[in-house]
Amino acid sequence: MTAKKVVLITGCSDGGLGSALALAFHETGQYRVVATARDLSKLGDTRAAGIEELELDIVSKDSVSACAQKLEALTGGHLDLLINNAGTGYNMPVLDINLDEGRRVFDVNVWSLITVSRAFLPLLMKTPNAKIANNVSVAAYASMPLQGVYNASKAAANLMTETLRLELKPFGIGVVSLMTGSVKTNFYTNIAQQGHWGSLPDDSIYRVVPGGLKMMQSQDAQVLVFKDSMDATTWARQVVGDLSPANPPIQIWRGTKAWLIRLVALLPTGILDSVYTKASKLDELEKALAGSR
Repeated sequence: MTAKKVVLITGCSDGGLGSALALAFHETGQYRVVATARDLSKLGDTRAAGIEELELDIVSKDSVSACAQKLEALTGGHLDLLINNAGTGYNMPVLDINLDEGRRVFDVNVWSLITVSRAFLPLLMKTPNAKIANNVSVAAYASMPLQGVYNASKAAANLMTETLRLELKPFGIGVVSLMTGSVKTNFYTNIAQQGHWGSLPDDSIYRVVPGGLKMMQSQDAQVLVFKDSMDATTWARQVVGDLSPANPPIQIWRGTKAWLIRLVALLPTGILDSVYTKASKLDELEKALAGSR
């Protein structure tokens, strides 16, 4: 009987992409799935499915190291696929960004890719045809206003992943970028609950002008962004199918409008400016400013 492949996934809290991935891998019957989260009490869905779990805070070196040691003991040093899925966001005009919040986003979305991958590298090195998959997001190619830090972190994560792919190729370890489009999750709700949904500073130029910018509330963003989005289960099953071959694509574009963003990335810069400004209501601000002159 062929041994099941071991996959460890970060950021598997209920209602997110990590949880959907864990369940999709598990239902194939071909994988031994290890779901991780900073707070194990939020792994209700994966726990109900009988999926193994480990505590992992991706921005804590001690937690990452401890998780790697526990996985080694659990699997005998075997790891076929590491999925760096955990991520966070922050909503704010670029010049109003709280730098501590900005650094937090980069710690989670960029630097954790290095911390986690480095900790699990010895296990990947021992496993033939092992792979790392980083959930990058199509935001790497977007310039959506008010999401500058998030977009920049995903662009950095994308280039980091592409570089890592070349650097690990001589060792037989594959690296894949998950270019995820819009998928229904509780992403914005979680950000707000964690206290990271920004509000404009009192001295913001976007607040003090006539007809100042109305920052979208997290619950409204949740509805607007995910209104016509692919459900997480469908997305996860597609990604599992894409990652399962011995030689998967180096980029996996899944989720609503993922392929559209891929196409737009090849077109002249600025072609989606009107779409972005309307979605962020900057067009209304521009009209208000023009009318006050």
